Amino acid sequence: MHMTRIEIWLKGLLAAAISGAAGGVLTGFAAVGIDPQHFNLQSGIGATLRIAAAAALINAVIGVAAYLQKSPLPEE
Repeated sequence: MHMTRIEIWLKGLLAAAISGAAGGVLTGFAAVGIDPQHFNLQSGIGATLRIAAAAALINAVIGVAAYLQKSPLPEE
């Protein structure tokens, strides 16, 4: 299957977002080791998931921005 330039670009954009989000989730769960009283997998699961989600979103945006800097929207 032959992909157009825009399809390749969109695939790269999605990959950058997923990669950034995955790193963000790991960063969020690192908070468990830093402050286990507030961030843990028992009573603090809500706070842990919120910080993981926030870090995932931020890192996904950073990943997409870095991708856009390297690969701006292709011309048709």
